[in-house]
Amino acid sequence: MPLKKLVIRPGVNKETTSYSAENGWYACDKVRFRQNFPEKIGGWQRISLNTFQGVCRSLWSWLTLVGQKVTGLGTNLKFYLELGGSYYDITPVRATTTNAATFAATNGSATITVTDSSHGAIAGDFVTFSSAASLGGVITAAILNAEHQIVTITSVNAYTFTASVAANASDSGNGGAATDAAYQISVGAATQVPLNGWGASTWGSGTWGNGATSSTALRLWSQSNFGEDLIFGFKGSPVYYWDAANGVSSAGADLGVLLSSLGGASDVPTVQNLVLVSDINRFVFCFGANTLGTAVQDPMLIRWSDQESAVDWTPSATNQAGSLRLSKGSEIIAATQSRQAVSIWTDTAMYNLGYVPGGIVWGAQLIGENISIASPNAIARANGVSYWMGKDKFYMYDGRLQTLKCDLLRYVFNDFNLQQIDQVFAGTNEAHHEVWWFYCSADSTAVDRYVIYNQQDRIWYYGTMARTAWLDSGMRDLPVAATYTYNLVNHEAGLDDNETGTATAINASITSADFDTDDGHKFTLISRILPDMTFTGSTTDSPSATITLYPLQNSGSGYNSPTSEGGNSAGAVTRSAIAPVEAYTNQIDVRVRGRQMSIKVESTALGVQWQLGSPRLDMRVDGRR
Repeated sequence: MPLKKLVIRPGVNKETTSYSAENGWYACDKVRFRQNFPEKIGGWQRISLNTFQGVCRSLWSWLTLVGQKVTGLGTNLKFYLELGGSYYDITPVRATTTNAATFAATNGSATITVTDSSHGAIAGDFVTFSSAASLGGVITAAILNAEHQIVTITSVNAYTFTASVAANASDSGNGGAATDAAYQISVGAATQVPLNGWGASTWGSGTWGNGATSSTALRLWSQSNFGEDLIFGFKGSPVYYWDAANGVSSAGADLGVLLSSLGGASDVPTVQNLVLVSDINRFVFCFGANTLGTAVQDPMLIRWSDQESAVDWTPSATNQAGSLRLSKGSEIIAATQSRQAVSIWTDTAMYNLGYVPGGIVWGAQLIGENISIASPNAIARANGVSYWMGKDKFYMYDGRLQTLKCDLLRYVFNDFNLQQIDQVFAGTNEAHHEVWWFYCSADSTAVDRYVIYNQQDRIWYYGTMARTAWLDSGMRDLPVAATYTYNLVNHEAGLDDNETGTATAINASITSADFDTDDGHKFTLISRILPDMTFTGSTTDSPSATITLYPLQNSGSGYNSPTSEGGNSAGAVTRSAIAPVEAYTNQIDVRVRGRQMSIKVESTALGVQWQLGSPRLDMRVDGRR
């Protein structure tokens, strides 16, 4: 028989069986498509040796007036500004006490007990002491006058932290009577913790005779720049403000502060679930804000400031501050700037908020109902189009609301941890026309999977990767992502995994669907592979990959079936053919038989970049049995 050229459709399809997806790809990891052909994705490198504390859930970049590229970074423990690879802690202070805190130590223990009346802290919070005196031994003033993380809450008036050294018998003092304490805003959860049964939620929740369900809310930040300054907050918090004029060089002088504490502040929302500054006309929005004049939070209420003012929120005849309540749904989940509008998602509907000069100022238009959205960060915009993940499908809005056809729909949502749905986040990789969604698989409480939609070619592919936030290139040279190693990494940088500073190989692979070798009736012997691979861009002197042929006796029989000669398990054999491919490999001699085949390409070495073309197989018909 003549050589058979394998022409395989781009994209991965797992909505059907492997055999019915013939002439397509069926599985992959860390692979993308370029010009319809699969290739290994680019590598990643950490941006610096520095790290931050907590799991990052929000990234936002902008330029200051002096040309500094600043990235806001919100974690479950703190809020930072990244500048030049350094992380500057600007976490706002919740409360301060003056001449109130005292200390007690125990000989041989590093645990220090602090007494501070009505401190209001929770375990995990951070507190900074100043003006404390030595306890008399090794617990010096320098040790005390620093930032500490609270370990346990012993009462409403006391808590403990761990000192850098164990106390000795001379540490009998109390730190003096002049100690001041500054408490940062309380920490949040790194994962959602489901709660079940009686007392899990509010009175009346759940059905009669059954306990309710609730969860510890994930710490989710939103942020937007107002000129060169930053407006930010987390879900359920007040609004905070960072003034770029203060810089990031002096500790304490550059912290975020309550927006309501600024001069001229009037009726600033005391609580919100999401903040955004509109690109057009510069209004500050709070979604899920408290009703004007009350402390009652309304999850469907939108409030906005006066135009070009971050502090004036009091509606009047002389300004454009105002509010609006949406009607479809029970909670505003997400919002983003779109074309000449602000797009808003509730838990059941989508709206566009448009600017109307004079009169009501901002008006809401219902775009669609009976839709869903996975999380506040599940939206990405590419080429003027909004893409987002719902709770059971994907959507797009380009002026018309559409359900996005997905060839991986069941694969994604059948292996999806709904209890960690708030961890879902989206991002774009504009250079490759990709929209990425990261999510937790069914058995994971940490993000470990991604799925990609190539919006230029309208194809899908997927893989495994642990990330917590994403920001595309634009203000930055490369896409950047946050990791569970508490650092940022540049993506599309190099060819390997350099997240920790030590390069390790990226295991990239792609596997085809099953295809007939002849007409599916007779067995075929494959004796040669002409691989058609390029290793352009590799940094190793001898780049290589492997090609594996998996034969099937019949579609659905499984590879290597039967597993033994003559049906005897003692004579088990492997019928696949694995062959290395190097830069100058023209052909590979193999010997493998089957009615159907599947081909897999994989690389596991450092410094390798590859793209697969159209391999050819040397085959001959070999009988029906």
